[in-house]
Amino acid sequence: MSAKPVRKQTRNPGTRLWIQGLACGAALTLATPATVLALLLLAPALAALLLDAEPGRPCGRTTLLAGAAAAIGPVFRLWSSGGPVGSALAAASDPQLLLTCWLAQAGAWLATQLTPLVIRLVLEANAATQIARLRRQRASYEKDWGVPPAEETSPT
Repeated sequence: MSAKPVRKQTRNPGTRLWIQGLACGAALTLATPATVLALLLLAPALAALLLDAEPGRPCGRTTLLAGAAAAIGPVFRLWSSGGPVGSALAAASDPQLLLTCWLAQAGAWLATQLTPLVIRLVLEANAATQIARLRRQRASYEKDWGVPPAEETSPT
């Protein structure tokens, strides 16, 4: 028996765009007020998603997730009540609601920007601690064994 070659499935990138367009059109048609409210509450996340140039769009996706978590309650209440677009605009004009959703998105964006910096600082501090410990240990060995101190080299 001969093994059949595994055929790699290739996806057409245009297919995803068509499906997203279809989903947006269906949302606008079937639930216009809820879609309008969601777009207004998630505007910063959508901007972050569009402007994120990294592969996988980690900043935009994180921002969208935090915004969706903050906006899901008001959008669901509007959708289940069947209110008109005017109700969506009235809900979006509530400063507390808008501030809550936008601050959640801003916090997520800030977290995606600061997390790599904090991780780098922690790793550099750990490396500096380990370097100091190893130098003390080397100095102890040099003293115990009577070996002249080695020349210092800078870490790269």
